[in-house]
Amino acid sequence: MQDDKTKTLTGKIVSKSGDKSVKVVIDFKVKHPKYGKYIKRRTKIGVHDEQNVGCVGDLVAIGQCRPRSRSKSWRLLKVIEKAVTV
Repeated sequence: MQDDKTKTLTGKIVSKSGDKSVKVVIDFKVKHPKYGKYIKRRTKIGVHDEQNVGCVGDLVAIGQCRPRSRSKSWRLLKVIEKAVTV
């Protein structure tokens, strides 16, 4: 199902945005071009979750796929760590 050429990322689910859809935040650091200091950046990606297994707070692995809708071109590969619910 997944080949070696697809891009994979790791992020945290921040919202359930409907049936079979979640929003995942990817945090990363970039170096400032002039000052050289590292700056925190984040991007929010719409992800297709076929089995509805992801919950808010879960750490997940996602992979690129064909566009499922206007905002979803990534799919949930696996849940790495479940969120702790109290």
